[in-house]
Amino acid sequence: MDQEMTSTRARLTTPRAAAVAGILFSVLLIICLVLIRISVPADPRDAGAWLAGSGTNVALALNLLPFSGVAFLWFIGVVRDRLGEHEDRLFATVFLGSGLLFLAMIFASAATAGGVISAFESMPQQMIESGLYGFGRATTYELMNTYAVKMAGVFMISSCTLFLRLKLAPRWMVLLGYVLALCLLLSIGFISWISVVFPLWVLLISVYILIENFRRKAAPGVA
Repeated sequence: MDQEMTSTRARLTTPRAAAVAGILFSVLLIICLVLIRISVPADPRDAGAWLAGSGTNVALALNLLPFSGVAFLWFIGVVRDRLGEHEDRLFATVFLGSGLLFLAMIFASAATAGGVISAFESMPQQMIESGLYGFGRATTYELMNTYAVKMAGVFMISSCTLFLRLKLAPRWMVLLGYVLALCLLLSIGFISWISVVFPLWVLLISVYILIENFRRKAAPGVA
């Protein structure tokens, strides 16, 4: 009896933890992306004029980004724990690997951007004239808008496949995830705001999981 109650509580608590982590990750990452998008020109070949007036917004976004990453790691861990013995090794490996690579890319991008801002503050003229700004700006752009976006698409495809097999999300939500993932994977060049697609999808999934958790908890016969 005690074992059954423990198992029931685990089934109820695990989805809730995943949902909270997913919502926290999504909200923080969306805030970071919005701050960056409204402060930094879309063209990676810009001259760096934004550093003089919008550096504070970008610095705030870069300081929030690690907390978003921690929440995303928690989200991955809790989802894998939820899958348990039903975990498919192939898709679970792609799920975990793409998630970790996505984090690595956005952290590398953030670190490069932070270095550019710090260097500009100490030697603004030399930074622009030496070409270091152009290199750092292009590197940040490629890491975030090419590699990180593609890894986010792979993560969404593997997640949707696992959710579909185990019926952890509605079919329409899974199909939407596939479509959005293909948009991320097949996007060529820069499409404004496309990076926001991934956290919005995680937010949708997380809110659904949280609502379902409370519905099951409130259902008759569930302790």
